[in-house]
Amino acid sequence: MLSLTWLVPTFPLIGSIINGFWGLKIGKDNVGKVACGSVILSFITTVLILFGLIGLPAENRIYEQVMFDWIVAGDFAVQWAYQVDPLSMVMMLVITGVGSLIHIFSIGYMKEEYSYYRYFAYLNLFMFAMLILVMGSNFLLMFIGWEGVGCCSYFLIGYYFDKQSACDAATKAFIVNRVGDFAFLLAVMFIFYIFGTIDYTEVFAAAPHKLIYDGEIAIIITGFLFLGATGKSAQIPLYTWLPDAMEGPTPVSALIHAATMVTAGVYLVVRCNILFMMAPMTMMAVAFVGGGTALLAATIGMTQWDIKRVLAYSTVSQIGYMFLGCGVGAFTAAIFHLITHAFFKACLFLGSGSVIHGMHHEQDIRKMGGLKKHFPKTYFTFLVSTLAIAGIFPLSGFFSKDEILLHSLIDGNIFLWGMGITGALLTAFYMFRLVFLTFHGESRVDPDVHPHESPDIMTRPLMILATLAAVGGMLGIPLIHGWHVLHNWLEPVLFIDWQTIVTNSTRMMEEHGHVAHLSHLLHHKEHPDAGLEVALMFLSVGVAITGIVGAYLCYIKYPKLPETLTDGQWGYEIVKNKYMVDEIYDETIVKPVVQGSRLLWKEADAKAIDGTVNGVAQIIGWCSKQAKQFQSGYVRNYALSMIIGFAILLLVVF
Repeated sequence: MLSLTWLVPTFPLIGSIINGFWGLKIGKDNVGKVACGSVILSFITTVLILFGLIGLPAENRIYEQVMFDWIVAGDFAVQWAYQVDPLSMVMMLVITGVGSLIHIFSIGYMKEEYSYYRYFAYLNLFMFAMLILVMGSNFLLMFIGWEGVGCCSYFLIGYYFDKQSACDAATKAFIVNRVGDFAFLLAVMFIFYIFGTIDYTEVFAAAPHKLIYDGEIAIIITGFLFLGATGKSAQIPLYTWLPDAMEGPTPVSALIHAATMVTAGVYLVVRCNILFMMAPMTMMAVAFVGGGTALLAATIGMTQWDIKRVLAYSTVSQIGYMFLGCGVGAFTAAIFHLITHAFFKACLFLGSGSVIHGMHHEQDIRKMGGLKKHFPKTYFTFLVSTLAIAGIFPLSGFFSKDEILLHSLIDGNIFLWGMGITGALLTAFYMFRLVFLTFHGESRVDPDVHPHESPDIMTRPLMILATLAAVGGMLGIPLIHGWHVLHNWLEPVLFIDWQTIVTNSTRMMEEHGHVAHLSHLLHHKEHPDAGLEVALMFLSVGVAITGIVGAYLCYIKYPKLPETLTDGQWGYEIVKNKYMVDEIYDETIVKPVVQGSRLLWKEADAKAIDGTVNGVAQIIGWCSKQAKQFQSGYVRNYALSMIIGFAILLLVVF
């Protein structure tokens, strides 16, 4: 079964080629079949590979399939090879599984589009790039997938290229991601310089021997890696591109923001867990950036009126939770929340797409209300997923988010836990604000709009995702030892040999004349007391219920209350305007760059460079004009010049 690995990314690539070159000729029905069929085949193949991996002993669950030697130049040798292990298998299942449902939903949502074939060609190509990212066996192959999803996101966000806002959003996403991508590339170069290889297995095995715990090199490498992750996963300070990415078709938002591209940064950090664990300073930065992003985006989400933008800021916030988990060393919890988030956020985005489709592309929730009776299936799935993201027991979000909050307290500090629990309160509030304003209360729908439920090809994927959002938490049942399926599955990948790290770091520090005190790293924190864990569970559920009740009071019981509380409040206006971050970036970065570019163009390029070149040409032209006077064309003049020259020569010589 494991030998089928190469087929997983190949199927979407073939689908993209077929639809891209022959989509107009084969017709819309066949385009949809090719696109969806290719991703479904990838999912089926992934399941078969999973069974093959399960059949191996836990310590041997790593399979590398070398396709060919890719780049060989001196000491630098890279193979095009795929690596299947428990971590990449989780990502492959999420990408192909959720991706298949999004493709099926897209058949109904995009059926009226003329460029139907182009959309699915991009979507399949995106799947290929994302699978390369998570399946590559080395950093350079990951970087190729990393850039591939960035390129495809540019195509998909700017799908409606006749709209200026869509073009601007695509450009913004592309440029902001380049900042993070450059940092990632620097990290890859530094890794090769230190380790002499960029292969995962070799780098991670050598890390305890070549890096000093909390040393400068470990901090530099992980710092660049994390900066790359903040760009792709939309974290502070590179988060501003993601809300604008809502200009693309709604299924694109579901694919990019739920299961694939924005989780790439989390995958990168978890994949490099050994490197990050050797850089506690970077880990602290990861935790605070994640917690801060979760809180910041949640506050902005409370003030948005576009149904997709609310979910976009929710995505930024939830990815922040994942980084918070990574920052406190809870890598399993981060991946757990990545999985559950893929379920309920894909359902929420597709649910919003169903509403937009049935509302004739209306996205302003102020022009909705009372839609529950018009969208019974969409409403049910939307409600289940909202309860999951709010953290209501026993839905999936409760288990994954609560595990992150638990570790942020016992492995981090009270401040990190405070940011997380406050973000949980705000999440419950703004998500049920969205539900109440969209589906409950009095109808505010324009008279010429006639809401209607979406067809089965759109609602069936919603039902499947809602079911997964409800039961997905079973992967990580707390309290009962051995029942945390995901922890047991990922343990071989996330195992840290602290004894080797302490021994080698101590030796290297002493060789450099430093005193080492690393023995405390061998004393791991024990599993928290069951009473504390249960108390935190009750507290998190209580916080979620408080947020839901608050939203009910503000938008159902007393609908005038929000306006009364926010009218004329400068703080509300700041949050509503997204803390003016885009404006600050525009004034401090964009405009100076544009002005500097214009200065270089007009002064340096046009005047200095072009002026120098043109000046040389003018001098040569003047000299040519002067020399032209000696070219009269009369032989007698030339003879006279020769005689005069010969006479001068005689005078000089004699």
